[in-house]
Parts: sequence; structure tokens; C-alpha cells
Amino acid sequence: MSDDTRISPAEAHAKMTGEGYTYIDVRTEEEFAGGHPAGSVNVPFMFQGASGMEPNPDFVAVMSARYAKDAALIVGCKAGSRSARAAKELAAAGFTRVLDQRAGWDGARGAFGELVEPGWSRTELPREEGAPEGRSYAAIRR
Repeated sequence: MSDDTRISPAEAHAKMTGEGYTYIDVRTEEEFAGGHPAGSVNVPFMFQGASGMEPNPDFVAVMSARYAKDAALIVGCKAGSRSARAAKELAAAGFTRVLDQRAGWDGARGAFGELVEPGWSRTELPREEGAPEGRSYAAIRR
């Protein structure tokens, strides 16, 4: 993923409000319900399983059923790792306008666990909680 496809929370918000991008929160349903960027849609890239995080085998299929390949999308997660992988999978599946919100919801961490870039929740950007009708993963899967 190149640096020009990885953007900050402020850049993500500007693209959502000014350019019509849709924010796809790829965290689990539980993480999403605990707080997420206002207006975002939840399509988990991974689920919490018995042995840790497990891939969502339906991620690309769900995204392909809901969004055109040229849809303007931003993907974000907790700290930037899952969203970077999700963005690569979407690009490999033919999506052409995918950006990765690199610091995620919480923030990007350095080698020693120190915060190196604040995530969306650590800014004054709009946020919401719960599972909004039409934007929760349960609604998206229907």
C-alpha cells in the first residue's frame, strides 16, 4: 500500500464530507458498537474466534454485493493493521478507489507501544456508538 492511499483521520473526514467517500469500519461488530466514526458502515474483516482473530470469509463478497468497484471507500480499523490488509484485498478484487485510514479508531502505535499517531477517537471528529440501522454488519448481510 503506498503512502498516498493511507490517510489520517482528519483527511478521512474531509473526504467523507467533501468528496462523498464512505467509511467502512472493518473492526468486529462489538468494536464497532463501542464507538465508530459518524456515518461509517461496519463490514468486519476479521472476527473474534475461539483461537483469536479469524478472517471473515465473506468480506470481499459482502463488499462486492453492496458497492460498485469504483465506489469511493475509506477502510479503517482499530490501529491500521486490519484496514491495510482489507484495502489490499479490496484492490486485488478490483476495487479502484480505496483509501486506508492509517491510524484507525484508537491510533497507530510504535515498536514499544507508544502512540505515534492519534486515531479517530482521540480527535474532535464526529463519532457515534451502537449499531445504526442500515449500517451495522447484521443489516449489511441481509
